[in-house]
Formats: sequence, C-alpha cells, structure tokens
Amino acid sequence: MAAGEPLIRFTGVKKTFGTKVVYSDLNLDIHRGETITILGASGSGKSVMLKMLIGLFEADAGAIMFDGADVTKMEERELYDVRRRIAYLFQGAALFDSLTVGENVAYGLREQNWNTMSDEEIQRRVAQSLQSVGLPGIEEMRPSDLSGGMKKRVGLARTLALQPEVILYDEPTTGLDPINTARINHLINGIKRALGLTSVVVTHDMGTAFAVSDRLAMLGKGRVLMEGAPERFKQTSNPYVRDFIDGKAPEVEDVDVLLSTS
Repeated sequence: MAAGEPLIRFTGVKKTFGTKVVYSDLNLDIHRGETITILGASGSGKSVMLKMLIGLFEADAGAIMFDGADVTKMEERELYDVRRRIAYLFQGAALFDSLTVGENVAYGLREQNWNTMSDEEIQRRVAQSLQSVGLPGIEEMRPSDLSGGMKKRVGLARTLALQPEVILYDEPTTGLDPINTARINHLINGIKRALGLTSVVVTHDMGTAFAVSDRLAMLGKGRVLMEGAPERFKQTSNPYVRDFIDGKAPEVEDVDVLLSTS
C-alpha cells in the first residue's frame, strides 16, 4: 500500500433493500491504525456498511477497497481471506450457549486454522485472549453464567484470538451499565495502543464515541453528512448533528436543509 493511501475506502457506494434506499452515494476513507466511529440514526445503514465491507451484503454500485483490492469484485474464496484480516464483533457478542467460554473463544480459530494450529496452540491463544480482556481462567464457564459485560468481553476475546488487522465493533456498549461501558471503552483504547489495530466502531453512545475515536463520521440521507475529529463534532453548529449529539429530536425533517452549516 502506498504511503498515505487509506486502508479502507468506500467510493460512490449505493445500496437498496427493495424500495428502501440505504446508500445513494457513500464516500468514506478509513486509515490504517485509526479508530473511527460511525454515527447515525437507526436505519441510516451503519451496520450495513460493516457487512458490505466483509462481503455479507453486496453493494449495488460503487467500490469498496480494502488494502488496494475491491471487495465488490471478489469471489467467495477471496472474501474468506478478507474475513481472516477483518474481525466482526457482533452487537450481542453472539456466543454459543452450548459451548464453554473456552470453546467459544476457540471457535474462530478452529474454523479458520483447523489444519495449521495444534490443540495446545489454540488453548494457549484462548488463554492469552481472555487474559487480555481481564477474564483469565474462565474457560470452563458457560455463557449463561456470565453477566452482560462479561459476555461482551468474551466476544472481544474471541475476536482478538484471530489476531485481525481490523476490528469492526457493532454497538459494543449497548445494554451495559456505566462501569462496564467504561471498561469496554478502556479495552478498545488499550487494544489500539498495544496492537496498532484499525478499529471501526458503530455506536449510539456519544460517551463511547468521544472516548475512543480519532475521527467520527455521521451518516444520514444515504451518505456521510459530516466527518472529522471529535472536537469538530463537539463544537458543530449543524442543527442535525447537534441534536443527535445532545439526544434531541430534530425540528427539521429534511437534513439537506441543514448541510450548509457545520
């Protein structure tokens, strides 16, 4: 990759589901090693963007580049390679109730590396991953024995076990109390510092957005309405963005009217 070239780039991306237009012109660059948070109202396409990046949804038009290759033109085998490098942390942690914590954390390793890692290597990686999220020695516990915050951290451990280059966090703090929210925020920041990963965070939680982000992007009307550093968002006079940050219902429904002020 050339110096300065984005690791991930969405260019002119369009996506519809039936008559619902999710994206009419999505353009966004994501740089290696940064943490960017994607904001937007429910239905604005935040999770759709993540799923298009790893090929779970197909874009109708435009290009989605990852490390210089266009995801929209890839065959399933090529997408498999992308998914080895980009890990998706699902909103509800998506743990298997029938498996122990250790088996859950090892699941991706066994699926992706079944012919390259020994059981001993997998067990060691599982232990290291649980240690990294502050949950050492709980391999034999069941998901039903865990609190909501612990489930999120086990989900994060399973993600880290894959040693990805990029982590996609889909609502990582939803449903958590303030203490566990702060713990997850601390982990996101610590993982970035320790491993230098690129992180894409989808959240409605402005506290999390401001705590973990190098940059934020606000979605609406099928595109990026505003992007920039947290300070730009904190100081914005754009009524739509301001109302979202402050948790107020906008008085004007047509966002286009508001775009001239930022």
